[in-house]
Order: sequence, then C-alpha cells, then structure tokens
Amino acid sequence: MRAQTFCIALATAAIACRGPATPVPVVGRQADISRLTGEWLGSYSSVESGRSGSIVFELTAGSDTAQGDVMMGPAGWNGPVPRGRPINRAQLPPATQVLTINFVRISGGQVSGALASYTDPSCDCQVHTTFVGTLAADTLAGTYQTSRLTGGAPVSGKWRVVRSTE
Repeated sequence: MRAQTFCIALATAAIACRGPATPVPVVGRQADISRLTGEWLGSYSSVESGRSGSIVFELTAGSDTAQGDVMMGPAGWNGPVPRGRPINRAQLPPATQVLTINFVRISGGQVSGALASYTDPSCDCQVHTTFVGTLAADTLAGTYQTSRLTGGAPVSGKWRVVRSTE
C-alpha cells in the first residue's frame, strides 16, 4: 500500500510540474477508445536498468487525442518530482527527463503504443520504447521494451496506471 501511495503521489507531482501535456493520438474503434476515458496515474520500473518513473495519461470523453507524459528519473531515483509550472529543471535530479508518448492503440482490452525516441543517459544514445498491456476495469498494466537505435540488447520493465476516481 505504501508503494502504491508513493506512485500516486509521484504521478500527481508530475502533473503539477509539467508544462502543457503532449497530445497523444489514440487509435482504435470509438467504443474501445471510450474505455480509456479519464485520468490515469501510475508508474513504471525496470529491474534491468534500475530506472523508474511516473506516467500521466488523460483522455476526454468523445476525443481521439489524449494528453500524456512519462517522467524518467536517474537509476535508483525515487522522486518526488518537484512542483511548479513550468518544470524547473534546476530542481530535478541530473538526467531526469520528461518523455513523450507518441501514440496509444487499443483493441478490445489490449493496449499498445510507443514513446518518442529520446537520449538514454546511461548509454548517451538514442533509444525507442514500445509498450503493451491489458485493460481490466480501472487498471492498465503491462510491459515495455526499450531498444537502442544503434542495436544492442533491449531492456524491459513493467508499467501500471490506475484511472483516477477524483
């Protein structure tokens, strides 16, 4: 319970400290897309990389474009994310990045998508992250895989977001 409370606090702090969220195209049948309506807060982590961070995703009813970001902290970092708009980068630990969700696809209860390519500070190289998951009631959970654009072994991890009831 303590870890879940921390994750929700971290995600809430990410909402407070980000600038305008990045538009995220949501692809699927309208009935499937409507199942993602609401504000989703959660986190991700990887035992392999030691990284973790928060996820914020929000879809307004009737829309096919959501708002969302992923906050990535340095290996071993456990937040919290400082508050304030826009993000005061001086208050963030070195190597903290706000990552952009490129798109989300939903079909039935299966969700997939990708982040925009970004520079991974552990290798100082461009990487690409894809994710898959399952929607069950008010929880989306799954796995992700990050691959170097120049090759090498991919790194995987787990993610989970819960629809906010507030």
